[in-house]
Amino acid sequence: MFSIEVKKELHSSQGTMLLDIDLQIERGKFVSIYGKSGAGKTTLLKLLAGLVPPEQGVIKSGDELWFSKKKRVDVIPQKRKIGFVFQDYALFPNMTIRENLEFVLPNKKNKNRINELLDIMELTALSSRYSATLSGGQQQRVALARALVREPELLLLDEPLSSLDHETRIKLQDELVKIHRHFNLTTILISHDPSEIYRLSDFVVEMAFGKIVQQGTPSDIFGYKEITGKVQLMGEILEIIQNDIIFIVKIIAGNSVMKVMVTKQEASERNTGDRVLVTSKAFNPVLIKLS
Repeated sequence: MFSIEVKKELHSSQGTMLLDIDLQIERGKFVSIYGKSGAGKTTLLKLLAGLVPPEQGVIKSGDELWFSKKKRVDVIPQKRKIGFVFQDYALFPNMTIRENLEFVLPNKKNKNRINELLDIMELTALSSRYSATLSGGQQQRVALARALVREPELLLLDEPLSSLDHETRIKLQDELVKIHRHFNLTTILISHDPSEIYRLSDFVVEMAFGKIVQQGTPSDIFGYKEITGKVQLMGEILEIIQNDIIFIVKIIAGNSVMKVMVTKQEASERNTGDRVLVTSKAFNPVLIKLS
């Protein structure tokens, strides 16, 4: 169990906010942190990683104390068993892929770990290239491989897929799940995408203004348990087209595009780019807008 009970005052363009978190994370789970920008999500990850010190509180990994204000304990990031993938990947541009991984290798002689990760991430053929020559998806793989070099127990992901195209994003979501299971990790992902969260997560923590406002399974958070339809797909509205008196909503779900007929009233309540849940009720498709 990872335990974090901390307080820290944050300053932003909207004023001062108190980050006040009391959270228990079960080992081996894939946890997503959800909420609007400025809620304190990234700061929470940095507190766990030891990159930012809390003003009050305790952080524990099982029985191991990582931080305690009262006991004056603050374990440095290098000694916490954590891998961190930042939103901008933070790769060293003057190093090759292999050199990026070797730079953080604790035992410089253990090159087998590097070779294993390059193979798993399908980067072996690219290992002598520099990060600037890679695609966004390839850079994400390098950042993830580098985070795994130190054999972490806890993997922290700060919106690592947000800048990628839809097809690459879906593929890397699958890879994240495989990596999570293969290395027996506890993974914490920051994401604004309900469909991504629903697809990947065992547990969801929703934050607002520095506080946890609700937590539970994806169904608990997004309300899918109240939906009785047997077929459920999540997607994004690409286009809303009027055809005489009916409206057709074009939706992309995964790698497929579907069309759903809706009423004028339903069309007026939807916009291009909305995330929706497509479910069936009495053999008719129903669109439910996600929060």
